[in-house]
Amino acid sequence: MNFYIEKLRSSGLRPTKQRLAICKILFDRKETLHFTIEDLKKILEKNSRKKISLSTLYNTVHALKEKGYLKEIPIKSNNTFYDTNIESHHHFYDEDQSELIDIKNQNISLNNFPKIPNGKKIKGIEIMVRLANNTQKQKK
Repeated sequence: MNFYIEKLRSSGLRPTKQRLAICKILFDRKETLHFTIEDLKKILEKNSRKKISLSTLYNTVHALKEKGYLKEIPIKSNNTFYDTNIESHHHFYDEDQSELIDIKNQNISLNNFPKIPNGKKIKGIEIMVRLANNTQKQKK
């Protein structure tokens, strides 16, 4: 729990029972978690008897993101995912399942990169590959 308490305090948040439950869901896992606020709310309701307001969820996730513990991934104007893997990497986005899947950096190759505008530098590169079901009938 001390690990979560330090994350919350360094993010400017008091370590309440609700926020500790949020941290446990987010950071007590081996695999990456991609989630929306609604996804997180459903997970918390399923795994905890504690009631957590949407404003607490938004405030906690936003503070953790601002401190660099989560990565924000906007998909559409009204749909934002968060990622517990803050390292540089890329994603598949399955539009039918509304799901993000990690792509490792070594699986992407960039060639013929465009010239960077004067006075600017590259802060990071993130590639999003959008997927959809193949509904076309295959020819024999």
